[in-house]
Order: sequence, then structure tokens, then C-alpha cells
Amino acid sequence: MCGVLMQFQKMMRASVLALVVLLAACNVGPASFTNTDITGSALVANFKLKDLSGTERTMESYKGKVVAMFFGYTHCPDVCPITMQQWSEVKAKLGEKGDNLQVLFVSVDPERDTPGLLRKYVPQFNPTFDALTASSSEELTPLLAGLRVFAGKVEGGSPGNYLMDHTSASYVFDQQGRARLLVRHNADSAPVVGDVEQILDGK
Repeated sequence: MCGVLMQFQKMMRASVLALVVLLAACNVGPASFTNTDITGSALVANFKLKDLSGTERTMESYKGKVVAMFFGYTHCPDVCPITMQQWSEVKAKLGEKGDNLQVLFVSVDPERDTPGLLRKYVPQFNPTFDALTASSSEELTPLLAGLRVFAGKVEGGSPGNYLMDHTSASYVFDQQGRARLLVRHNADSAPVVGDVEQILDGK
């Protein structure tokens, strides 16, 4: 009788284990994004730039985290602050999972965006946000080209008082640094939260 009972218990444990494995497999199925899926594209974040602390960073520096990258400048009157606020909302709505989301503000205006100015500007949206800055426009070229991002001065602006025309979308990369998601400016935060959460979950 004891032998039969032990065999039954083993069968039950095996069944439970199989169910756990099945559920885990379901959880890591393919992602289904609301925003633009760029998984498998040729887009690549190729850069060697400095962060707010002055440390040189590459995409490899953020391995293990999901990265949201936005291109802008501190003198931007509308698109940039709105986008940064939106990412702050997304990070907050992700709760504890948001700890594994790194938002990066890439300055396309190295002429005016000094490290000191960026240290004042970026953290006001969220203290965990970081910035990447170049010493010259040429230093930004590999990153802009790799992601097909446009950035340039608007003609007619006076020296020191000009606007920048730039790509307004954000790029989201998975924990291995692969491009996964393109988020348009002013996108609803709820779908963005859902999409980023899938990437955080390993999908």
C-alpha cells in the first residue's frame, strides 16, 4: 500500500512540474506589440558617448536592462519635455518592473547641451533617467545613422538661439541591446506600458 502511495505522489509531482513548465513556456511566447515592432530590423545603437557622470558608455553598458532611447535637446520647447514626462509616467506605471527600464536622453545639440546643463535638465523628469552626450555632432553620427535618426539645425535661427529639427520617436531595446520597439511621439502611455512589460518579461 505504501509503495502505491509513493508512486502516486511521484506522479502528482511530475504532473505539477509539467504544468509549471507549460505555463512558463506560455509566458515567454512571442510578443504582441501595440506600438511599432522593429524586432529583427537592421537598426542598431552604435555609440560611444558620455553619461551624466562623465563615464563613457556603449550599448553594452546597459546589458541586462530594457533601454528606452529618445533624441532631443534641452532648449526644445515642446516635444522633448512632453516625451520625457511620458516616459516618467510609463516607468511609474510599471511599478517594481520599472526598475529594470533605463530611459536615456540623447542630446542632438552638443553645442549648447553641456554636461552641467544636462545634469539639471534630465533628472527633473525622473532621478533614474540618464543622458548621453557627445563632444561634437560628428561623434553622434554612428548612432544617428544606425537608427536612421535625423537631427539638424533649423535654418534662420540666430547663433545661440536656434531650434533643432529631430526625429521625435523613441526606440526601445531589449536586455541584449536589440532594437524591439518604435514608440511615436505622444503615444498613449497604457499601450507603451503593455509593450515594454512584455520585453521586460523576456518576450
